[in-house]
Amino acid sequence: MSAISDLKSLTRRQRNVVIASFLGWTLDAFDFFILIFVLKYVAQEFGTDITSVTIAITLTLAMRPIGALIFGYVAERFGRRPTLMANILAYAVLEFASGFAPTLAVLIVLRALFGIAMGGEWGVGAALTMESIPPKMRGLISGILQAGYPAGYLIASLVFFLLFPVIGWRGMFMLGALPALLVLYIRSNVEESPVFLARRQHKLELSRIWTILRQHALLFIYAVLLMTAFNFFSHGTEDLYPTFLEVQRRLSTDTVGIIAIVYNIGAILGGITFGIFSEKIGRRRAIVIAALLALPLIPLWVYSATPLLLATGAFLMQFAVQGAWGAIPAHLNELSPEELRSTFPGLAYQLGNLIAAANATMQAGLAERYDNDYAFALAIFVAAVAILVALLAGFGVEAKGVAFGNAPENRASE
Repeated sequence: MSAISDLKSLTRRQRNVVIASFLGWTLDAFDFFILIFVLKYVAQEFGTDITSVTIAITLTLAMRPIGALIFGYVAERFGRRPTLMANILAYAVLEFASGFAPTLAVLIVLRALFGIAMGGEWGVGAALTMESIPPKMRGLISGILQAGYPAGYLIASLVFFLLFPVIGWRGMFMLGALPALLVLYIRSNVEESPVFLARRQHKLELSRIWTILRQHALLFIYAVLLMTAFNFFSHGTEDLYPTFLEVQRRLSTDTVGIIAIVYNIGAILGGITFGIFSEKIGRRRAIVIAALLALPLIPLWVYSATPLLLATGAFLMQFAVQGAWGAIPAHLNELSPEELRSTFPGLAYQLGNLIAAANATMQAGLAERYDNDYAFALAIFVAAVAILVALLAGFGVEAKGVAFGNAPENRASE
């Protein structure tokens, strides 16, 4: 059955859940990337340098694990649906408020709070979706959900290109309030997870979270290590690539923007494609193939002589990188202990993201050591991380197709 036929086979309730969770992650990413595009202009208005403004980005990343834990626990106790609505409303309000920040200090505080809200969305939305669809659909839907992140990046680039000259950086943040409308859609069209409803009489106490995590300590450590490698993989191909194009290849801002649009399209297609493959060949095999596919693409990605070839390399690289990511929502939810499906995947993901937050600094430092050779820094770093992702996934565990609701002891298999 084709992907389109598979999607058509979903019930209306299931399709509504997928749409809501995809849009929730897409708009969350859109709100995050707005600041990436307006760093220079924020610094100019507050009379400071760009480095000072980037503190807001660092704190956003640092606070995401806190959000994963808080919103994950609330979702385990009170339900995925109301928690997702509260989560989306929180990040939309904080994004809107950022547009009114009177000082840089206030903006930094608002972005830190935004990080808490952003950290909760992925885990809660993925759990709601994976618990609501048939097991055979997890691979495809996993790829679609993960494609929401590059889709958010793509929307932010288009909005910046089309509207920034008119509305400025404050207007960009105010547009970030639009996700609040998604709450109305969820309230009217999305039902609670059937898995949660089946065990809602068993209220999860906070102390129970730590007990379960201790019982599954090795699995949790493995998941965090895997997500650390994955976040180095994605950030390692995204964070400094525009800088490489501008500084080392001396391309114009417009050309860099077009290349960014091209590689985000590649990322979306890669996530969906390998999500589908993961249902046929397994999560680990799909991840290993996608990660290793990145290796031969490195010369085209950073050593091409023309913008067209660089764009081609960037498209293919993100197809591979986000292809590996395409299996992750399903993979982590299937590995998760039954009682912590809103908490375990999101917390592992965000802790890995926190550890990998040093990526840009590490790559920039490596480039400076070799006379600002960003191409070399990107190439050597991504080659090492791609191999690490393949090794961790290939020699890790998998629970593809597990029936949610089973005893956690039977969840992981080689």
